[in-house]
Amino acid sequence: MAAILGSGGLHYGMQLPIQAQSALFAEEWEKSASAEALAAVARACDRGGFAYIAVCDHTAIPRDHASTMGTEWWDTMTTLGWLAGITGHVRLLSHVAVLAHRHPMTAAKAFATLDVVSGGRAVVGAGAGHVEAEFAMLGRDFGGRGAALDESLELLDLALREEFVTYAGERFRVDDMGQRPRPVQVPRPPIWVGGSAAPALRRAARYGDGWLPQGSPRATFPGQVAQLRRLREEFGRADEPLDIGAIPEPLYVGTPGWDVGDRTVTGSPERIAESLRWYREQGAHQVQVRFRSRDPKELIGQIEVFAGEVAPLLGGGR
Repeated sequence: MAAILGSGGLHYGMQLPIQAQSALFAEEWEKSASAEALAAVARACDRGGFAYIAVCDHTAIPRDHASTMGTEWWDTMTTLGWLAGITGHVRLLSHVAVLAHRHPMTAAKAFATLDVVSGGRAVVGAGAGHVEAEFAMLGRDFGGRGAALDESLELLDLALREEFVTYAGERFRVDDMGQRPRPVQVPRPPIWVGGSAAPALRRAARYGDGWLPQGSPRATFPGQVAQLRRLREEFGRADEPLDIGAIPEPLYVGTPGWDVGDRTVTGSPERIAESLRWYREQGAHQVQVRFRSRDPKELIGQIEVFAGEVAPLLGGGR
């Protein structure tokens, strides 16, 4: 499986606003934003050479989590399918699909269909999940979610490569079952594994074509990349490419006239690019950027100035 991002430079993607509104990262304006605003942001990313746009995955949030997580989480595959129809180039990523919530053959059908309707732009982002009450609601074993994800990744790999699948695991069994449509991408859409804990790193090295961290700080990022490389060798995959991602601090290109928070990196395109290139120096191939903004217009303006003035200094492109 070839890396989708190629070599050289630093590529950039973005998790979309509005479709997921955790208090940890959503802006105030998103609460009243429309689907049309989300479409406008997605199209701006498409025009701006973004490698991907991403959509999250939760079914329902327990009340005792709602103060931090909120309850606004759009359906992942429905949203990605809609985005496929209103964009033309940007890849479509689930960041991350909780595969243990559903049967892997159901997930394979959804991602294969997304790949077809998008003309080969689907990227499977997969993770273990973290909300125990959500697993209980769906009748899934929270304690066994890691093992379930491992089997899901194995079965998903087979189902996206082959029309007829036979698989015998502890949790999932498939006996010579066929499935269409077949993906456009050959041998299958890329699979990026999310999470920053030790089991997630091991899973990414064993099963993944890419790694999506969960907000890893700069202090731990170089060590995690080194661990991924050691594990890749352990699994006999050292010669296979691995698209390594990073999630930097929030950005604001220029001098903001409002409080964007202490963690936000601000300033000239050169300063922003220098901050992001650090991740490439540590081994990253892509950064998932997030811009501070007060309304959709300001966000789209940030996307456009980033694409026009910062991205050329990263050398990655789409």
